[in-house]
Amino acid sequence: MLNSAEKERYDRHLTLPEFGEKAQLKLKNAKVLVVGAGGLGCPVLLYLAAVGVGCIGIIDGDVVDVSNLQRQVLFNTSDIGINKAELAAIRLQLQNDLIKIKSYPFLLTNNNALDLFSEYDVIVDGTDNFATRYLCNDAAVMTKKPLIHGSIFKFEGQVSVFNYQNGPTYRCLFPEPPSPGSVPSCSEIGVLGILPGIIGNYQALETIKVITGVGEPLSGKLLCINTLNNSQQVLEFEKDPEHSKVDQLLDNYEHFCGLNALVKEISYTAAKLLLDAPDYQLIDVREMIEYENYNIGGLNLPLSTWDFELSNQSKTPIFICQKGIRSKNAAQQFSENLNQHSYSIVGGIEDIKNN
Repeated sequence: MLNSAEKERYDRHLTLPEFGEKAQLKLKNAKVLVVGAGGLGCPVLLYLAAVGVGCIGIIDGDVVDVSNLQRQVLFNTSDIGINKAELAAIRLQLQNDLIKIKSYPFLLTNNNALDLFSEYDVIVDGTDNFATRYLCNDAAVMTKKPLIHGSIFKFEGQVSVFNYQNGPTYRCLFPEPPSPGSVPSCSEIGVLGILPGIIGNYQALETIKVITGVGEPLSGKLLCINTLNNSQQVLEFEKDPEHSKVDQLLDNYEHFCGLNALVKEISYTAAKLLLDAPDYQLIDVREMIEYENYNIGGLNLPLSTWDFELSNQSKTPIFICQKGIRSKNAAQQFSENLNQHSYSIVGGIEDIKNN
């Protein structure tokens, strides 16, 4: 039953004939895990907390960076350098003290995904990379959990519901990941700040539909939204018996997506924290004239004149360039040739200068 405080808070739901106390109780008893507290995760979390989902889990190993503030509406300038999952939990608990919030301040991996997913009723994928999307799909299939999907690209977004009542999965729609580099990340190509809010709200809506049974979820349907002309299109797809079957998680989802697992892209804020330790080295792979015009220190080792011997191999390199593209290439080459971990700073010098 709803107590008096809940009845007062959710009054506008209770007065909806199609919703009422029955649906609100389903929300109260539901447990939802949101993977990623970034551009998509922030609006999802805000509205799931507001509508009264009884238990919300948040998993994110990243920290707040100034470049996040253009679209990640749970955070502000004073939060820079702090873990997103832990911050989001604090903000959401202030928004609604009638629900439970759990934070997991680490990355989702194939070592923890099955255990985490098993604890929740619905999984919301707010991630921004293909490796984690396939991991979310496979873990959701194996634990028999519906997966609420959202993705964004520049001015466009997509929403769907996978694995709902044994329906189609992410692999039914995308059996294989795109070739590495063929789909630029938001840090490389940009994204309209309001777009994650639009798509994230649709994800929250689909989550509510799945929990309450009110309305028709986007199972077997992909909603495509173009914000430049306000057009919407719904593409239908069917379950593929071959690709929807998952018996075990892959050992390496980065490798499956054509990525080097030794390479990690990080924000400048996170890089600064690492560089405080003596085990890391900043390497600027821009041309010398670019470096002389503006730099943040570190060793200047232009990618065009690459020489592995010039880098201190006893330290883990953190590469930087103008926009984050050459540094990612350098990190890939370094790790592939020397079988060592490396980092690339997303957004590069351009993001640092603009912020």
